[in-house]
Amino acid sequence: MRRGRPRTRSARARPAFGADSIRRNTAFAFAVQLTTSVFTAILTLVLVRALGPHGYGVFALALAVTGLVFLPSDFGISASAARFVAENRDEAPTVARVLADALKLKVIGSGLVSLALFVAAGPIATAYGEPELMWPLRAIGISLFAEGVLLLLTRAFMAQGKNSWNLRIIFSESALELLATVALVALGTGVTGAAFGRVIGYAFGVAVALAMVARLYGGAVLSPRGANAARMRQIVSYAGPLVIVDSAWTLFSKIHTLLIGALLGTVTVGIFNAPLRLITLLQYPGIAISNAVSPAMARGPRQQPNTGAFVTSMRYLVVLQGALIAPLLVWTDPIVDLLLGPAYSESATALRALTPYIFLSALAPVVSIAANFLGEARARVPITLATLAINLVLGVVLIPPLGMLGAAIAMNVAFALYVPAHFWICRRMVEFPIRPVVVSVLRSCFAAAGMAAVLLAFGHSDLSFADWTVGGALATLIYAALVVATGELPVVRLRVRELVNRGVARAERALS
Repeated sequence: MRRGRPRTRSARARPAFGADSIRRNTAFAFAVQLTTSVFTAILTLVLVRALGPHGYGVFALALAVTGLVFLPSDFGISASAARFVAENRDEAPTVARVLADALKLKVIGSGLVSLALFVAAGPIATAYGEPELMWPLRAIGISLFAEGVLLLLTRAFMAQGKNSWNLRIIFSESALELLATVALVALGTGVTGAAFGRVIGYAFGVAVALAMVARLYGGAVLSPRGANAARMRQIVSYAGPLVIVDSAWTLFSKIHTLLIGALLGTVTVGIFNAPLRLITLLQYPGIAISNAVSPAMARGPRQQPNTGAFVTSMRYLVVLQGALIAPLLVWTDPIVDLLLGPAYSESATALRALTPYIFLSALAPVVSIAANFLGEARARVPITLATLAINLVLGVVLIPPLGMLGAAIAMNVAFALYVPAHFWICRRMVEFPIRPVVVSVLRSCFAAAGMAAVLLAFGHSDLSFADWTVGGALATLIYAALVVATGELPVVRLRVRELVNRGVARAERALS
């Protein structure tokens, strides 16, 4: 009896391994993104002022060089392992074995790349003519190893439907990185101190994540012994196409900058890229929903793809993105003037032209990551390469005569292939209705037209404070009313009907 009691208490203390609900996962995934964004913004503002233009330039250059080797250091292991975790998310022993083998692969791969970067830091600094770059580069090279391990563990938790665990890890890592970096820079350590502050933050994040892994799955996960060669080959095999996909996607996100810089100059690069920074924030809902819904599309021994959540998330994202269409088309000039300033007035042309890309960009992570969890990474390779080729060829052809408009057209056309093609991959693998998503697009466009009419009534340039507040609120209300009236959000409509019925019942009781 004495031997059995500790095991019983331990089993009771261990939290449930079942995935959280889609709503809860989405909320925590969004909270993770906000946490990262807020801490990054604060740290950036501090370093820009504390290090000065030259010091911050050295720090940014070290980050850029390290970013180039991040994909090779990960080699798709994190995303590949996440797929197999998702397929066995309710089987804790299987998840533990997958994590144990993936950790061994990650330590070897990321460790070798980090060591190589540490050794090459001196020659790289010499090549750039910046002796001060050497130790910041070495420090960030060390943090690259910790960042890779942390990526593996957080993706595994996301795949298991436990984004709430990731919030604890990311918050603790980000908070300590901020505190350590500020303290080291305040002590006069300059760029090198800022880089080692990053090391401290990521090392602490890894320590927290590994402690959670040991508590949840047992210390055997962290043991260097007992590797399963067959499972490791399986992880590496699926990681191969993911590396190609991620590399092509990275090039896609940079190719417009490279082409505009080569064909039009650096000033135009700044004008075109400024609104793209705004677009990044608009992609957060899609990423958060993807982190919650896409892992649920994995097919495992005791689970089938959650197609209902997949279709519902696509419909809600369509409605959410539809609300952006009218402001981006009608109020583009005042939005750019308000957020970027008069010096970026030409950015309005790029932002308006990128409206189709913005609409599709929130849907992209859901369909593409869902394809990963369905085991279709290889099917993604030709689609991603074709997307990159279209963006490159159309950019070369259209940018010289059309300028930024040509780059925007190239991105729109490429994404018009990327998103539907990945949607088709998911549809080919599992059965789900297409009609609700198509109807959602049509209804959202209809509601966006009504919203645009209201915005136009308040003008399209030089808006007053009253125009912004009253016009924006009224246009949003009209959009929501039209979406509900067309039947797109039956849940909302039923909720309103329920509230009305309750009010009527209370009134009848009061009168009686």
